[in-house]
Amino acid sequence: MNEDLTIPAVLARAVREHPDAEAVVDGPVRLTYARLGARVREAAKAFVAAGVRHGDRIGIWAPNSHRWVVTALGALTAGAVVVPVNTRYKGDEARWMLGRGGVRLLFTEDGFLGNGYLAMLGLTPGAGVPAPPGLTAVTYDAGPRPGATTWEDFLAAGASVGDEELDARTAAVRPGDVADILFTSGTTGRSKGAMCTHAQDVRTNRAWADRTGLRHGDRYLIVNPLFHSFGYKAGVFACLIRAATMVLQPVFEAGETMRLIEAERITVLPGAPTIYITMLDAPERARHDLSSLRLAVTGASVVPVALVRRMRAELFPEVVTAYGLTESCGTVTACSVDDDDRTVATTSGRPIEGVEVRVTGADGAPVPAGEDGEILVRGHNVMLGYLGDEAATADAVRDGWLVTGDRGRLDERGYLTITGRSKDMYVTGGFNVYPAEVEQALAGHDAVAEAVVTGVPDARMGEVGRAYVVPRPGLAVTPEDLIGHCRERLAGFKVPREIVLVGTLPRNATGKIDKAALAGSAKP
Repeated sequence: MNEDLTIPAVLARAVREHPDAEAVVDGPVRLTYARLGARVREAAKAFVAAGVRHGDRIGIWAPNSHRWVVTALGALTAGAVVVPVNTRYKGDEARWMLGRGGVRLLFTEDGFLGNGYLAMLGLTPGAGVPAPPGLTAVTYDAGPRPGATTWEDFLAAGASVGDEELDARTAAVRPGDVADILFTSGTTGRSKGAMCTHAQDVRTNRAWADRTGLRHGDRYLIVNPLFHSFGYKAGVFACLIRAATMVLQPVFEAGETMRLIEAERITVLPGAPTIYITMLDAPERARHDLSSLRLAVTGASVVPVALVRRMRAELFPEVVTAYGLTESCGTVTACSVDDDDRTVATTSGRPIEGVEVRVTGADGAPVPAGEDGEILVRGHNVMLGYLGDEAATADAVRDGWLVTGDRGRLDERGYLTITGRSKDMYVTGGFNVYPAEVEQALAGHDAVAEAVVTGVPDARMGEVGRAYVVPRPGLAVTPEDLIGHCRERLAGFKVPREIVLVGTLPRNATGKIDKAALAGSAKP
């Protein structure tokens, strides 16, 4: 039934069954589910009035806010496809992604974290860069911005669309329709857009909520960015499925997070381990009443047993870990609240309902429990494919199995432990970083002959980037020069923390750079 397997139907059920429950809290803005439903219909009518057709792609390049949520749900209600954009991206990164995604209507909050998004895309007069062909923008900012329509004017245009017209558009949304395209960096240095359907999003996040124990009445602090599946899918969608309350925070800052926990009586706070480490060690923690906290859901990097024990002792009665990929609607496995500290810390749990995990050897055959191999995933959560890239899709999904590129092992209980990253990827503060993209940015500097980037352990961020750079003969360059070069071209989380200047790079017998030898041969 559509009621069970489309996002608009999930929202409609929450509105019908829990109209007076608080749905969204964003600073002074507080929306019940009834009011959220009304706001979403208003936005959906505006999409219809703007000429958005079924299957058209809508970009959102903005921080967590109630407008982000309303925009996404309004687009889905009108039959459009949501394409979130990382708020840390620079102009070239966003331009390429928006072009690849075929986005013609972009919603943004200009000036967030000092970023002039409209100027980055060449949409403001005198920006100095060409605007993407056919792209128009709507800005959430107070007051008009050159080169963009205001959010208020966008909504006002929807008054011309009647209820019957909108209802017909919403009724045409099918479970198998693409709901969103989330871009994930690849080892070639260019992003690939993973296409997921309404049914996949609903089933996966219903299973996530079942396993982790999210329930109606929970107050969920969404500090994970909404451009990421952790915030968007395991956040917004999971809350809709349970009719829980979403409390939105644009950027993690320990003091503000703890203030919100106390003021809003937060019960659920998922995030990367970095969040909990920072909170546990924050000097001001004792000044806040955090006793409402019930559940933490984490992952994205190694989670020490000691951290899980400390989290349970000092912050959360319930702590679980999970594993997933953008290509799997964000979730593959998860622990449950009944699992012990060591299981939570050393595994990523069991496959969620309707999903299979297989660990295979070099010959492609499953290996025995306890043996290391490549992780494959099959089930309702596996993406339809990569947008416009049949070759990459065929390489990633074989006979229905998603080839994750990650390595791990299953124990006798069916619990998965991750033992290696997808090729050379590392995770910093919960964000995936693919070295190839950073290496390409470094290679663009005139003084760089060769560059190699690896992830190294970091107590706070989990991992950070370290770049080994061979300068060109006769050209002087400093680590500070190269970090500045990267900052101009890459999102902040991709910029290497350290630059090590070396004379040569170690290579194996085939001439490939030996990253394992490199890590032990040079220190900053």
